Amino acid sequence: MAAQGAHAAPQPVFDVPPAIRAAFLPTGKLRASINLGNPILAQAGPDRHPVGVSVDLAQAFATLLGAELELVVVQAAGKSVEGVLAERADIGFFAVDPLRGEGIAFSAPYIDIEGFYLVRNDSPITSNAQVDVLQNRVVVGKGSAYDLFLTRTLQRATLLRSATSPTVVATFLRDGAEVAAGVKQQLQADSAKHRGLRLLDQRFMVIEQAMGVPKSRGQDAADFLAVFVERMKASGFVAQALQRHHIQGATVAAPAGAAS
Repeated sequence: MAAQGAHAAPQPVFDVPPAIRAAFLPTGKLRASINLGNPILAQAGPDRHPVGVSVDLAQAFATLLGAELELVVVQAAGKSVEGVLAERADIGFFAVDPLRGEGIAFSAPYIDIEGFYLVRNDSPITSNAQVDVLQNRVVVGKGSAYDLFLTRTLQRATLLRSATSPTVVATFLRDGAEVAAGVKQQLQADSAKHRGLRLLDQRFMVIEQAMGVPKSRGQDAADFLAVFVERMKASGFVAQALQRHHIQGATVAAPAGAAS
């Protein structure tokens, strides 16, 4: 896990309780884990510095705390989870999942992302219901939300794990697998590079992307982060970030506690 990118400490927007600052800033900086494996959350910009919704939220949170931001950049969701659990980062951006929730306190989601299946044009598979059969091999990014979800839900198909989410389609093609699973936007971008591929016309899951902090930092820290996320949604910050970074395939999540 490599630390990249830092911003000078800004002035806080308002006074933050010292105990909260101490919980989030044990090193004096806010270390935010940024996963480049999900292009909806973050990507390498023209200068290779990470840009995206998660980077914008991390900077806004650092500003709130009056702290310098340090980006801890990883290439896969599993690595981001590992880094926050090991407290090499103070916050992270994750798909909400019960397994991850054993050690990470999640906010409510800030965006929802659609998960889709991709197959070859000549595949007999035309619906999601046809994926979970014995002869099918489904490629997912190791440790991704899709991996965790499909590990629990697929009963007959075999899961094949690529190193990261961006390598799913390459692994699918190389290994001659029957199905690839991942972020709709990523699959669309990859299928545009290779002839003869198509997405199924129905999502198989909606991934709730949230911010998270190690549970070891305490309930007050988790509550503070949760309030921050709600404010960022309500203010239009998240919607503006999605628009600014030209992100499709994701929507601002409903307010916490809203009926689905």
